[in-house]
Order: sequence, then structure tokens, then C-alpha cells
Amino acid sequence: MSKAVILLSGGMDSAACLALAADEGHECYALSFDYGQRHNAELDAARNVAASFDVKAHRVLSMDLGELGGSALTDKDIDVPISSSEQIPVTYVPARNTVFLSFALGWAEVLDADFIYIGVNAVDYSGYPDCRPKYIDAFQSLADLALKRSVEGRPIQIRAPLIEMTKANIVHCGLKLGVDFTQTVSCYQADEAGLACGQCDACRLRSLGFTAAGTDDPTRYRADAGNK
Repeated sequence: MSKAVILLSGGMDSAACLALAADEGHECYALSFDYGQRHNAELDAARNVAASFDVKAHRVLSMDLGELGGSALTDKDIDVPISSSEQIPVTYVPARNTVFLSFALGWAEVLDADFIYIGVNAVDYSGYPDCRPKYIDAFQSLADLALKRSVEGRPIQIRAPLIEMTKANIVHCGLKLGVDFTQTVSCYQADEAGLACGQCDACRLRSLGFTAAGTDDPTRYRADAGNK
């Protein structure tokens, strides 16, 4: 059985990505990051999702990207926007996916895994530059040069199976593969219980996805949440 490392944030996209990797028959290893984000609810969600798919191992690595600042997701002095008209909003975390994929490469090589799965999406997303197909292609080129396995003719493949899906497609895919979306947390400013604000871009895109999919939104909202 081939091995795969899955980047698991605890959100709906990464949960669907894990489900796809499991459905494709891989032995799954989940990798999450405590990177100084605003709340830990998504890490609790990641643990629950990983357990529900009985992954072989789940690692949570700690680093503080907030030391660099520059993002509303790591810097408490920058407000999370309710809606954003910016092409690249302040919720973008500089170099986050590059950092995460680099650690995933390292673990994949240690595990002798053939695949890395990342749940980036370039259709219904917030405009982040590191969610685009050409970014994934570029990182694949880096991986093909950087690793012992690659030099030996056994490159690790970066897979982004959701990259051309709409949020509705992701909902349908996840439900078909047994994802319990009540376990997932997408909100940029969820409380410690994982209850969503109902107003940020992540909440808005998630809600629109369930509506477009023609299914009830299972998101757990705070009592004062807007746009539920």
C-alpha cells in the first residue's frame, strides 16, 4: 500500500482531501500546524477528522508565523475583515503553504511516502497566490530537485485534487466519501468551542457552498453570528 501525507487544517477542504486520499487506497498520515493562528479550534477539528478516518499517524507541528506578522490570521492587531474587496486579502498568511509543504516533503521522505495531498482550491477561494495551479506546479518542480528520493528516480507527487472544484463540488465529494462536516472548522475567527462567526470570507464561502450543493449547512454558529 502506498503512503500519503495529507495536510490537514481542520477545515472542510482538507477533510475532503483526506477522504479522497483514503478512498484512493493510501495509508494516510495527517500533518497539521500550530502556527500562531487566532484560535486552536481548527486543530481540535483536525484531530477529530483524523481520528474519524483512522489515519496511521497525525502530527501537529508547532511554529509561530505570527512572529513575522503581516496577516489577520496571526496578528491580533489586524482585524479579520467581514468582507474583502482586495485581490489578496489581509487573511493571506505570507509563505504559509510553502512552509507547510516543505515540512510535508520532509516527513514524506522520512516515511518513504509517494504522495502529498493539499486541499488548496482556485475556484471558490479568497485570492491567495499559493492556492493556484501554477504554484503547485512550481512546488512540484522544487520537490523534484530537492529530495534524495527524486535524485534516485522516485519523486514524491504533490496532489491538489480540489484545485478546480467549486465549494459545492467539494461538499458533494466529502459527503459521498463520509466526511462529517460538523467536525470541521473553517471560520477565521471561531471561538474556542469552534463556533463560527458567520461573517468572514471563510464562513461566507462555506455557506454558499452548502447552499449551492442543495444541502443543509451543518456549521455550528455562535448565537450572535451574522448571515447564518
